[in-house]
Amino acid sequence: MGSNVKSNEIPLQKNTLWTSLRTTLQKGPAPAPRRNAASVQPSIFSTLMRPNVPNPKDFIPLYCDCMSKACSRTQEYLLFKDPEDKFHPSPEVLTQIFLMTYISQSIHLNMTDSFNCTVMTPQQRILLGADWVWAILDKPTKNPRIQIAVQVLHMANGEGVVENYPRESGTESLQMAQRESSNKTVCERMVDFCASVGKECYALFLFLGRRNDAGNIYGVLSNNFQAAIGKCDNIDRDLIENFFKGSKYLHTPTGMLQSIISKRDQEALTLLIKFS
Repeated sequence: MGSNVKSNEIPLQKNTLWTSLRTTLQKGPAPAPRRNAASVQPSIFSTLMRPNVPNPKDFIPLYCDCMSKACSRTQEYLLFKDPEDKFHPSPEVLTQIFLMTYISQSIHLNMTDSFNCTVMTPQQRILLGADWVWAILDKPTKNPRIQIAVQVLHMANGEGVVENYPRESGTESLQMAQRESSNKTVCERMVDFCASVGKECYALFLFLGRRNDAGNIYGVLSNNFQAAIGKCDNIDRDLIENFFKGSKYLHTPTGMLQSIISKRDQEALTLLIKFS
């Protein structure tokens, strides 16, 4: 009787073990515990290795970077002294150096969809008085919201003043443009152009050198130069440079754009800027 009990227990143990193994094999290995995706933090090294890509929407620091490059490049020629006094960069060359450097950097920074630069044709330069026009663009239409017409003013040899006429002024179309605008100074032409657009169009006279400071770059910006017409004999470089007399504060390029953007509608604004 004792032997019968023993023989009955052994098959029971075998069957139970086999059933357990078969169940385990059918289920497969236990899945690894899931990690909460929100708890996974990026490696500090991956953060450090991210490229510093500028944001094209934040155009103010990008504009300042472009101006810094353009001013530095132009100053190399403004400050250059030929030992033999034979080499003197022409006003047109200086304007082109400044503008090409600015445009190259603005394309590199991919800012032209928010702040663009339109270079005037020779005819437009004579008729409108502007060398180029900057524009702050609305999204997504890319229509200009604010415009800044720029005229470059140069120092000639001996600290005289020169007008930045195109070299191709002998062509018939340019001669016609000069005749049509001969009754006004080049400064007055740009003031008229900006006034015809409205208070959101600014005239910026960009000085590549000033009297007693030929190596730096300054600017006088206003949307209210039109008020001087009729009160002064004419609007010319001397009148505009007089704005600096007695001035205690010069804006930076950053301050210039911030003041323009924060200005109330139809408000008059005049600023003195030091770009270099």
